[in-house]
Amino acid sequence: MKKSFVYGVAVTDYNFTGREAEIRHLKANFENGINSILISPRRYGKTSLVNYVCRSLSETDIIIVRLDIFGCKTEYEFYNMLAAAVLKQTATKVQQWMEEARDFLARLTPKIGIPLDPTQEVNVSLGITPQTHSPEEILNLVETIAQRKQRRIVVCIDEFQEVGEFADTKHVQGRLRAAWQHHHYASYCLFGSKRHMMSKIFMNRSMPFYQFGDLIWLEKIPTADWTDYIVSHFSDAGRHISAALANSICKVVDDYPSYVQQLASIVLNHLEPGTTATEEVLRESVRELLLANEALFMQQIEPLTVYQMNMLRAIVSGIHSGYSETAVRRNFDLGSPSNIVRLREALKERDLVYSELKLLYITDPVFALWFKMRFL
Repeated sequence: MKKSFVYGVAVTDYNFTGREAEIRHLKANFENGINSILISPRRYGKTSLVNYVCRSLSETDIIIVRLDIFGCKTEYEFYNMLAAAVLKQTATKVQQWMEEARDFLARLTPKIGIPLDPTQEVNVSLGITPQTHSPEEILNLVETIAQRKQRRIVVCIDEFQEVGEFADTKHVQGRLRAAWQHHHYASYCLFGSKRHMMSKIFMNRSMPFYQFGDLIWLEKIPTADWTDYIVSHFSDAGRHISAALANSICKVVDDYPSYVQQLASIVLNHLEPGTTATEEVLRESVRELLLANEALFMQQIEPLTVYQMNMLRAIVSGIHSGYSETAVRRNFDLGSPSNIVRLREALKERDLVYSELKLLYITDPVFALWFKMRFL
């Protein structure tokens, strides 16, 4: 059964809209072996976009390897996850990939769990340690397999910012870059949900991954695409909404993909079959959206200092620069001029704000609405 609107998880074809240019761009990179880095705010649709492109290549000779390293805390934990994903996803049967990787596995005692349900994934635990394999052996495994098969492999790693939290991360990143930059059959698509950390890894000249590949900044999906999508999905569900009101849904959440889907879903759920959405229903739905996300937002501000909260008040009030000016500092109690840089960096580190052309903005538009409602 098709869901009218989906949020909080990766979306599939029926719930996927827009991104035509990004699809062409990323697909061309995969086909031509170009490394890709996707950066955007969280819940902007990076995973959905990558999955969509991967599905479009399912009938080609390109092998796709996907893994999510969220929660990965150490260098060798990453190597275990990477090797297991590569070995499982470059062959269709356990026996086949065991054959492909027998040299690699000779020094291991892997544990393989084969589920009774054929739709479930095989569970593989390799037990890779510094005593069994060097980092270079793991990092070059995908290239070795690709050469054996004479097929291109694209490795897609979600939540790649976790690498930036490893102990001695710069050294670890150097190892990854040193190996991967020499791969000709394998290429990489790296993306994550923390824009600040991803920017630090890939846009800092002093970091190993600087200029590693094609850097793609995901922009907002145009309102016109969202409007058509919302109107048609309401119609499919036996409800009605005007293009103008669908446009208003997008404007309230600043075209933020996950929130467009969530707010549209709330509006739809207010309607009986055959009825039409109204401004009043939208206002009530916005209130529900804020309440639905309040626990998360409270959790985000709980560790903030008084000065950091005051900086958020300034930004939500429309002050996007000039925080060191005496009038601004006094009006919002931001402390001394030397405190401003620390405040800005602390909020960016938490992904609560981002900078664009030296101006500061709230990352999450619904958080901004909620903050304004609660604290201004």
